Amino acid sequence: MKLILLGPPGAGKGTQAKMLTVRFGIPQISTGDILRAAVREGTPMGVKAKDCMDSGALVGDEIVVGIVRERLLKDDCRPGFILDGFPRNVAQADALKETLAALGKELDVVVSLDVDTEALVERLTGRRTCRDCGRGYHVKFDPPAVADRCDACDGELFQREDDQESTIRHRLDVYQQQTAPLIDYYRRAGLLSVIDGMQEMNAVQEQLLAVCRTS
Repeated sequence: MKLILLGPPGAGKGTQAKMLTVRFGIPQISTGDILRAAVREGTPMGVKAKDCMDSGALVGDEIVVGIVRERLLKDDCRPGFILDGFPRNVAQADALKETLAALGKELDVVVSLDVDTEALVERLTGRRTCRDCGRGYHVKFDPPAVADRCDACDGELFQREDDQESTIRHRLDVYQQQTAPLIDYYRRAGLLSVIDGMQEMNAVQEQLLAVCRTS
């Protein structure tokens, strides 16, 4: 099974990808994770990425694609993989297509999780994290027993900068501009399946598994 999970920040891609890794025994490939790993391991592309980050520059598409290629060459990707957060734009999608062709691989399916923008803002801005132990909460969906205090260690709960509304809305705008066009890109390729991400998590899982079984 070789698939891509698309969806805006907060759509639940990471949660669903973890479920699929258990079900199919294939790795979840998250761009952020493999970028940090490549830098840590000092791979050729990791060295280039570190040079960019050290200089304050954005890591360009060529380096990101190179790091994904390095990851796809590892043995655990032979049975398949789940790409989570990649590609982020059409240029990366074109490069991924060329990379997979060179490796003798093809995508089986691209799944887009469709979630209402305001629901995403509520999901993400409601998250809170314990300063001491790092445990996560949500003010609406998973609140602590005592407001602003961690159930586990009584540490102070805070809202990360990434979860503030202005930051969230900027990330969603960037997604619409850069990543949403991939929906039409993969629809034209005959690979796209759209799932309503507003459903309960288990319902999303069931539909996702059904798509995977028929792809």
